[in-house]
Amino acid sequence: MVTIAVIGTGYVGLVSGACLADFGNTVICVDNNSEKIQALVDGVIPIFEAGLDEVVSRNVRAGRLSFRSDLASAVRESQAVFIAVGTPPREDGSADLSHVEQAAREIGRAMETYTVVVNKSTVPIGTARSVRRWIGEELAARNRDSAFDVVSNPEFLREGTAVYDFTHPDRVVIGSESDRARLLMKEVYRPLYLTETPCIETNPESAELIKYASNAFLAVKITFINEVANLAEKTGADIQDVAKAMGRDGRIGSKFLHPGPGYGGSCFPKDTRALAKTGRDHSVPLSLVEAAIAANERQKELMVQKIETGLGGSGSLEGKTIAILGLAFKQDTDDMRESPAISICRGLAGKGARLRLSDPAAFTEAKWRFAGMEKDLFYADDEYHAARGAHALAILTPWNQYRNLDLGRIKKLLLNPEKPGALPCFFDLRNIYKRKEVEDAGLAYFGVGR
Repeated sequence: MVTIAVIGTGYVGLVSGACLADFGNTVICVDNNSEKIQALVDGVIPIFEAGLDEVVSRNVRAGRLSFRSDLASAVRESQAVFIAVGTPPREDGSADLSHVEQAAREIGRAMETYTVVVNKSTVPIGTARSVRRWIGEELAARNRDSAFDVVSNPEFLREGTAVYDFTHPDRVVIGSESDRARLLMKEVYRPLYLTETPCIETNPESAELIKYASNAFLAVKITFINEVANLAEKTGADIQDVAKAMGRDGRIGSKFLHPGPGYGGSCFPKDTRALAKTGRDHSVPLSLVEAAIAANERQKELMVQKIETGLGGSGSLEGKTIAILGLAFKQDTDDMRESPAISICRGLAGKGARLRLSDPAAFTEAKWRFAGMEKDLFYADDEYHAARGAHALAILTPWNQYRNLDLGRIKKLLLNPEKPGALPCFFDLRNIYKRKEVEDAGLAYFGVGR
């Protein structure tokens, strides 16, 4: 059992802290937001994540998990300190490390005995060296010579399945040049070693690059299938059949071959830009990653064009009402960071459309992200309320409840087009319906790559 302090109670920090406690460690989650800490003490979970509340409450009851705002005391009581703070993108795409530096310097000001400092945040190559320097500077200012090691231990959590991902990982990456630190990290992750989870032991730079390279590869794969889908749509091919056949190839695999409105979230957009910036900084341009970033932005624009074309072409969105199903960047989360829905909704509203919005979890975030657009938006109680009186419906996020709509009811709720013989439009931007079932319900079907 290891005593651990986790600095930051955001998405990565809270999930990591709770799951590390579930592994039998004693974990102190620290945040400088005292209101957030008090809410956690009161049992209020600040993020929408399946199963997290049970893990938190179980470990709080067992005495393995606690919350406080005093970082110094948590550091002094811990053998390992995990840095899990935000690294938001700067305007040039690089990661803002100011929160990481602040955490590292506070650790240096508090540290008394040997400590393993663990970078859990997604950080650029070379950050472990910077963290070592920042801590060293603070120790020197105190005339202390406390021993410490810095480890890069990137997370690979998917929002919506983060608890499962942490407790059943494909691999654990430990980037360190210290045998002493590696041994302690293996004790931290002891339950995973007992189940023979693969452990990649490498140096800090490689560990840092593993995280960026993994996310960039998946983003490129998503972008690739989206571009192939756009070609399929123009040539009469069906991307569903194409993707299925591609996925049967063991060298390719079926995951992330689902075309749609583009990738979003807290990781892929930020990490691809940061990796591309790192490549430019080292005169090694990552042209494939750069192309994927640009293509992903085009994909969102194409979805607006698709809806406009389906409704009659240029200018047809003026005065139209569109039901939007899904605002979060993916199902089972309330996270709208870089969600394609943001660009698509703004694009539609910019062309004169009014939007009736539905999402099971994302309204709180949507209301501040769409601030200033209130006259163009209506927040509906559910998907059927959103469809009422709309000229068309568009699915942007594949929540389970949107996968089994009463299409006959949707047909009755949508307005009939003014053009004789025309049908209300159903834009399935996640390809979760079969064309025939939608058309049999009396709706005009528009998918992606079909």
